Amino acid sequence: MNFKNNTSERSTITRDTIKFENETGNIYESIVIISKRANQISSEMKEELTSKLQEFASSVDNLEEVFENREQIEISKFYEKLPKPVAIAMNEMLEDKIYVRKPEEKK
Repeated sequence: MNFKNNTSERSTITRDTIKFENETGNIYESIVIISKRANQISSEMKEELTSKLQEFASSVDNLEEVFENREQIEISKFYEKLPKPVAIAMNEMLEDKIYVRKPEEKK
């Protein structure tokens, strides 16, 4: 997933709950969908961050570690500045980018 070009808010804002209710017809169902999508986004971000930081893992201490730490810090700062997964999920829901499958409706 491309987190760099995300247009979600980076801070908390007030949302109109009616918009979320209109998406599914039930505000609670919308919240469940947003939370599940936020968990997916969070796990994707965590896997990506872990793989990037894994490059810096070494068992030998040396003088070059200071420079590696700077790179690690820059990567960590980038991920800290990204919008929270919940904000991304809310934005996706309002833009109709989330696909929801309901197994009980297949009958």
